[in-house]
Parts: sequence; C-alpha cells; structure tokens
Amino acid sequence: MSAFFEPLIDLFVDAPAARRASVDLQGLEAQSALLPYALIFFAVGLPIFIWVGSFAHNAAWVSALLVQLALNWAIFYVVVSWMRRRPDIAADVAARTRIHVLGGLLWAAAVAQIAAFAVAAGPAREAILLVAVGAACVLFFFTAPSLPSLLIVAPAAAITPMIVLLASETTRTTATMAWAAIALSMAVALMVNGLLRRQFAMNSEREQLIAARAASYDEAQRLAKSKSDILATLSHEIRNGLTGVAHVLVAATGNGGRAAPSREQLSAALTAAQDLITVLNATLDTETAQAGRLAVHPQPFDACRLARNLVLLARPEANAKGLELTVHVEEGVEDALSGAAVADTVRTGQILTNLLSNALKYTSRGRIEVRIQRQGEHCLRIEVADTGPGLSVEELELAFKPFSRIERTGVGISGAGLGLSLARDLARLMGGQICAESAVGVGSRFCLDLPFDPLARPAPDASDEILAPGAARTLRILIAEDDSLNAAMLRAVLEQLGHQVAHVADGKRALELAQLCEFDLIMVDGRMPEMGGAETVAALRALPTAVARIPIVAVIGGEADEAQACAEAGADAVLRKPVSVSGVARVLASAAGLREAPAHTSRTGLGDAA
Repeated sequence: MSAFFEPLIDLFVDAPAARRASVDLQGLEAQSALLPYALIFFAVGLPIFIWVGSFAHNAAWVSALLVQLALNWAIFYVVVSWMRRRPDIAADVAARTRIHVLGGLLWAAAVAQIAAFAVAAGPAREAILLVAVGAACVLFFFTAPSLPSLLIVAPAAAITPMIVLLASETTRTTATMAWAAIALSMAVALMVNGLLRRQFAMNSEREQLIAARAASYDEAQRLAKSKSDILATLSHEIRNGLTGVAHVLVAATGNGGRAAPSREQLSAALTAAQDLITVLNATLDTETAQAGRLAVHPQPFDACRLARNLVLLARPEANAKGLELTVHVEEGVEDALSGAAVADTVRTGQILTNLLSNALKYTSRGRIEVRIQRQGEHCLRIEVADTGPGLSVEELELAFKPFSRIERTGVGISGAGLGLSLARDLARLMGGQICAESAVGVGSRFCLDLPFDPLARPAPDASDEILAPGAARTLRILIAEDDSLNAAMLRAVLEQLGHQVAHVADGKRALELAQLCEFDLIMVDGRMPEMGGAETVAALRALPTAVARIPIVAVIGGEADEAQACAEAGADAVLRKPVSVSGVARVLASAAGLREAPAHTSRTGLGDAA
C-alpha cells in the first residue's frame, strides 16, 4: 500500500532536491528506454485497429488516423533522439519533463481522435471505443516511470473515450467496465511508479556512495603521495643540510687543522641552518594550507612600504651577486587617499620574500625589478621581474607543483620545491592570485594580485621596526617556556632587539610573577606542564588588576588546534616556532601599540605572526 501512496507523498513532502532530481531524471531515462517496446505494441495493435475500423461507416477515417499515429510516433522519436544528442537538455530535468509531457499529449490526442472517430462508426462504435480505452490503459504503462507524465498524459488520454461511452445509454454498461479498467490501470501504474522511484533512489544513493568512495580513495592517494614527497624532500634536504653544518662545525672546532673558526665557515653554517628552517617552514605551511587550517587575517596595509622594506633586506645579497635591485611604483598608488591593499600583511610578506628569493637564487646577472601598479579598481598588482634563465611553458607549470623542481635551473640550489605552490595557496586564501610569464634565456615575471579597496586606509605597519629594531623603545618581557633550548633562542632574539627579558619555566610561576612585577608583554609557550598555554592566558585575563590588559603572545609548535585554543583564551597573537627575528619584531611593534592604546582597544589586531 505504501508503494501506491509514495509517488503522491513525494510531490508534497520536501524531499532533498538532489535526490528528487536524480530520481526524476532516472524516471525520464526509463521512459525513453520504453520507446522500442512502444513501437512493438504499436505494430501489434495496428492490425487490430484496422480490422475493427473496417466495420465502421466512416472507414475512410482509418487512413487519416493511421497517418496521425505515424506522425505522432515520428515526432516523439525525433524529439527523444534530439534530446539524447543534447547533453545540456538531457540533464535538465524540468525541460526534459516538459518535452516528455508534450510528446505524451500527442498520443493522448491520438486516442481522443480514435474516440471521436467511433462516434460515427455505426455498429463498430463500441468496439472502437474499447480500442481507445485499451490504448489509454497502455499509456498508463508507458508513462508509469515518470510521475508528471503519468498524472497528466494518462488521464488526458482516458477522459475522451469515457465521455463518449457515457454519452450514450447503450454503452453505459461498457463505460462502467472501462472505468474499472482505467482505475485499475492507474492504481497499478502508481504502484509501479512507487517501486521504480524507490529503486531509482537506491541507485542514486549507490552512485553517491561510489562517488564518495572514489573521492576518499583519491584523497588517500593524494595524502600518501604528499607524505611520500615530504619524507623524500625532508630526508634529502635535512641530510644534506645537517651534513654540511656538521662538516663546517668540525672544521671550526679545529679538527680540520685550524685553531679558530673563520667567518666564512660560520657564515656557511648559518646559511645551511637557515635553509633547513626555510624548508621545514614551507613544508609545514603547505600541509596546513592543503588541510584548510591555515588562517589569514586580511586588513588594509601599505603594500609599497612592505615591498620597499623587503627589497632593502634583500639588497645586500643582490649587491654580492652584482645584481641591480630596484622598486618602481606607479604614479598615484602611494597617494594617502587612494586606498589600500587588503590582505594579511605577514602572509603577503611571505609571498614577496619567496618571489624575491627565487629571483635572487636563479638570476646570475642583470637586474631584478619590483613593480607595484593598479589593475582595475579593486586589484593591486605587485610584480617581481628578473633577467634569469627563464622557463618554458611546461617548466613554468611544473614550478607551481608541490615538491617539483626544474632540473635545468635548479642544479646546486637548495630548496624543497614548495615556494611557488605555497605562495599560490596563500594568495588564494587572501582573495588574490599568482600569475607568471617567462621566456627561456630572457627572464621571468611573477605577479601577485591582491584585493584593493579604494576607500580603505593602511593600518599602522610594523615593518620599520623590523628593519630598525633599535628605534623601538625597550620592552620588559616575561617568557613562560619549559624547554630551556627554546627559551634560550627566544631570549637571544629579544635581547638582540634590545629588550629586557625575564624567564619562568611554567604557567603558575608566570601568573605569580606577572602580579609582582610590571611587564609590557608576556610570551607564553602553548604546551607546558601543570598549566598549559591556553590555561595560563585565560588565568591572566581573569585577573582583576591591570595585568589582565597586558598584551600576550602565544608561542606554539605549529598546530592549528593549539593556536585556536590560545586565541580563544585571550592571546593577542600567535607566534610559531622556530621564531625568527622579523616575526618577533612584528609582534613586539604591534604589542607596543596595544600597550599605548586605551584599555578598551580591540585586542585582535596582532593576528598570526607565524
């Protein structure tokens, strides 16, 4: 019984749209698949109709009806064949349903013509009407797979023979039997439709499960390949880098025949160590970005100042290689009232640093130019152009793939092959994009397009303090870090920047010392014994004194959950290990601004300085 009512229930119950569309489309496909069987039925029923029609007074009408039936069949067949050649219409459930209904109404019109022919058929009247009723019942069968066709076409075909049968006293009894046959056909057709719809729904769910399984398999394959690439890259880079550092340090300790380390040895060791940190950071950022856990904090900023500061940092390396490094800003872009780029300053700096680093690595002579210009009303473009070896179209496409390196240009140059792919992911996260042009033997041009707001004003930038940390005032900073090596590294960076540092090994001690001494900033490790980073931050924010308003920076190991927990507890910024001088300087410059701001100032301005 439920199969009888299920088609009607589906019309009024708000079933999932995707499920209903899939079921309806499968019903239309099934109806199209019945077309050859309709032709067989037409071939079997045609002799019967001709034989019955031969007894009618107006037997000449039979020829006209045969022509009409042939035309109906031809039109319906041509339309269905045309739909199969048009995938856009074949997939459009609404349009295809209308076509099927209109084609079915042609057959209903043919049944009506047969009934009208029976009116003047004389002694063959009742027999011809029964043929019309039989044709209507057959239409119930052929429209059963598609519910709209069943509810519209079949009743339209049955109504005319029933009216003609009921119009005469002599055929009232036959009309009763015909009505019973039509009602029974409708009931059976509805049950068949319900069973088919249930089967179609199961097929739809099965296809979704297959698609989900295929997607899961592809994702697993991608993750497996990604982990394999990470392992291969890290093992190669770390092994080579650490081996180089070890050899340099062995020579520096005197085991190589020298009593004291040379500046060149120490510089080589430092460069190798920095390359290792760069590879590790790029790998972690790439995995975090691909997992969708990399956070960005867009805000208006001065892109020209950021670009100039980064070029200033890169100029010593360019000078050492004899390269000309310049910045060109389009007229009007630096106008204070012309608007500002809207993006994450730290991540934008990371992208530009990567593009500049690549240009410096691969360009052996000539020049590197950074150009800043507007691209329409809502886009700012920062270009890094060089006169390096250049790349072919295939090499340029390969350069943006993770863990891929160009053998022709990358021989003897360290790196994990992640810089450009990570830069592209970061740009997309901020609503921008990375594009590139290159020609072998001529050079390359990489463009960073960022959202631009003509009405925005740049937020205060910490870039100047990064380049000249001594210009910022001395801060009193409390470090809560249980790992002595990490604490020593962070302390060295802070003291290098000219600040005073106090260190405690756990959160409880930090909470006590913060209430006894006056600090300008507190830096808390994300994971500590007894009282963790998030718990320590929450306890500091809960204090009833002015200590609760001190800027707090959470120093984490890189996990997104850890960063979120510290931010929700009240941390103003998140700094990822291993820390860098520039990252710490940014946080300190922003923290100094919060310290000087009124107590009600929003504490979300520091963002992620990882």
